[in-house]
Amino acid sequence: MDVEERRELALLLRRLTVELDAVGQRFAELHAIGRTDVRAMVAIMDAARRGEALTAGALGRAVDLSSASVTALVDRLERAGHVRRVRDPQDRRRVVLEMSESAMAAGGQFFGGLQRDLVAAMEGYADEELTAIRRFLTEMTEVIVRHR
Repeated sequence: MDVEERRELALLLRRLTVELDAVGQRFAELHAIGRTDVRAMVAIMDAARRGEALTAGALGRAVDLSSASVTALVDRLERAGHVRRVRDPQDRRRVVLEMSESAMAAGGQFFGGLQRDLVAAMEGYADEELTAIRRFLTEMTEVIVRHR
């Protein structure tokens, strides 16, 4: 693949991120929350999927917000019923963030069809191709995070 084809691939990656951002924006509008709120909720869900407890400080680092801004964000999400502050079962002195069941259900309802369609679209790819795509997406995400 020559340099021009690689640039085209980078442009396709940018287009994908723009389209995914638009989906997230529609979810935010539907639930009367901000885009940063959606990013925070995704960070909390991703941490839960990894089996990690997410503190407010870790959330601030994940969404690049100051401590005061994170407090306001978590307060807002908690008042809306999307997030709960709970004691960390491993360290009762720590408070961690959890998604509410209603927020998880709303996310599943909104994004579930997209998830099913994405998985169905992958059926046309061999396992080796998907492994390469996983590596590509992981490395591209790492590059983007470094450029935040």
